[in-house]
Amino acid sequence: MDFDFSEDQQSLRDAVRRWVDKDYGFEHRRGIVREGGFSRAAWDGLAGLGLCALAVPEAFGGMGLGPVDAMVVMEELGRGLVLEPYAQAALMAPALLARAPQGLQAAWLPRIASGESLVVLAHQERAARYRLDRVSAQAEAGADGGFALTGSKSIVPAGSHADAFIVPARHGGGIALFLVERQAAGVSTRAYVLQDGSAAAELNLDQASARLLVGTGEGLAVLELGVDVGIAALAAEAVGAMEKIIAVTADYMNTRKQFGVTIASFQALRHRIADVKMQLELARSMSYYATLKLREPAPARRYALSQAKVQLGQAMRFVGQQCTQLHGGIGVTDEYISSHYFKRLTVMEMQFGDTLHHLGQASANMGEQAGVFA
Repeated sequence: MDFDFSEDQQSLRDAVRRWVDKDYGFEHRRGIVREGGFSRAAWDGLAGLGLCALAVPEAFGGMGLGPVDAMVVMEELGRGLVLEPYAQAALMAPALLARAPQGLQAAWLPRIASGESLVVLAHQERAARYRLDRVSAQAEAGADGGFALTGSKSIVPAGSHADAFIVPARHGGGIALFLVERQAAGVSTRAYVLQDGSAAAELNLDQASARLLVGTGEGLAVLELGVDVGIAALAAEAVGAMEKIIAVTADYMNTRKQFGVTIASFQALRHRIADVKMQLELARSMSYYATLKLREPAPARRYALSQAKVQLGQAMRFVGQQCTQLHGGIGVTDEYISSHYFKRLTVMEMQFGDTLHHLGQASANMGEQAGVFA
């Protein structure tokens, strides 16, 4: 199988890397964290590169590119520790809106493609424990054909900056997906910053006006697809972040001296950095695997994405911990870039289901594959 990237994909990678290096330096990022973890100017920069249009169909003003192109972008955003919720707003939202009525697609997809509107998935609830089928929010049909939603969602990415939310809620005995505009009556948010510096919010809905995106017949299936797109994007982002923290650590080891020599010359530490690089390559292969499985039927796709999240979770924890320890005390200071990669990797390990959750999902789906074959 050919894993080489096309010339267009290499050009896309170079363009994103140049933007990160020029417009999203470490000190600039720290300023965004101090301002709440989201920058509309940075989002406009991503839109200016055409990245917001990447997953939007051409019929709605997008580029109509595929998962591999998205993976290339996410790796570079991971290297740059970009805080803005690109995967949630530019990859997951179009995937979820693809099953919506044509009117809603025509109203929102061009605005997503241009970067004008930020639409994010708000699905996490306090008692769900990563289970997508555990939804407490309720939807009631209105006389005008609309719906009224009541419930709460947690850790909504850039929730206080989003223009609209895609919200799973119970209706008619099943789970449906609804579009809720942030300016609608009955919508309130409480903003905060996550451990990695990114913006999030609690979303409260009190008889909030909503439009139906996907009915109860396939609402859960479409939600699962959207989350799987997010997991694949997260895997690629993690590969980029791990690659960068390893490079930073190697540079430090080649300059830090003990007993008159650089610590990179110590055999024990060379063995540890070799183990770290091995975990990076295992993570990279599973990131490719996750991306290539996105177009498989749902059972195979869900199984593959859980497998990938398990490997990525183990790799992120190992790489983050080892690189931080190899730095010594400086590795945990806020002024040093390595600590921010460690915090980002730690948060990513918890997103869309932590390692233990996906280990349970993967083992439950093994079925007859478990055991010894003759």
